[in-house]
Amino acid sequence: MRQIFHVFNLAAAVLIVSARLAGAQTTAAGPYYAVPSWDQTIACTTAASCPRFVVLSNMNSDAVLDRETGLVWEKNPSSADILAPQVGTTCAQRTTGDRKGWRPPTLPELQSLLEPSKGNPALPDGHPFTNIQLGFAAYWTTTPDQSTPGFVFGVGFADGTASSLNASIGDARLWCVRGGGGVK
Repeated sequence: MRQIFHVFNLAAAVLIVSARLAGAQTTAAGPYYAVPSWDQTIACTTAASCPRFVVLSNMNSDAVLDRETGLVWEKNPSSADILAPQVGTTCAQRTTGDRKGWRPPTLPELQSLLEPSKGNPALPDGHPFTNIQLGFAAYWTTTPDQSTPGFVFGVGFADGTASSLNASIGDARLWCVRGGGGVK
């Protein structure tokens, strides 16, 4: 019985040490976790001093953790329009940061990147994202427009407006996300 206890203690010690050595590498000082609390706001003034967004070097710096929501976004969303039937498949096939598990965002998730007081563009100061399309470009969400059957909401980053997109034949940009519930 005593030998089993010693083996168990040794195994537990190895697991504890291993867990401490397996920390995520990022381009910002830790902590690296996000407390997904949608009631918090983290202000950014410049990219160098923005505690809200962390470019994840352990994902080849191709993904960004939003510490305000706990979501991980592609750093560089698509610059080409994606047809409606391809939206879910396109995200599911992504290997951004050498990871699978990407999906289209919901309306609240995509709008969480907006700061409406900024005007045009409505993105927070100091954000690390590249290739954000402004003007008439809209980005897909999975949230149905209840007032127009067969349509979903899209978000434009020029001024932060939500618009209705045809979920059968429409086309818009796509910004895939990981984490969160993905509830419509």
